[in-house]
Amino acid sequence: MAFLDSVSWPMAILLALTLGLAPFVPEPHLFEKLRMLVHGQLVRPMDIFDLFLHLSPWLVLIAKLARLAVQR
Repeated sequence: MAFLDSVSWPMAILLALTLGLAPFVPEPHLFEKLRMLVHGQLVRPMDIFDLFLHLSPWLVLIAKLARLAVQR
């Protein structure tokens, strides 16, 4: 939990919006990888790593939100 507390809210939001959605054109990479996962096309190790890379800032942001909700 110390890790979540050490990440500031602005940094978590900035990372989720930049690394989490980059590259922005023609569509966010995360959406492409999630679509591949749904259709069963996410089989290459590089694609799986790429999904986790772009998903990790969103998971940190969601974990911070969940921690805040539990504390209240």
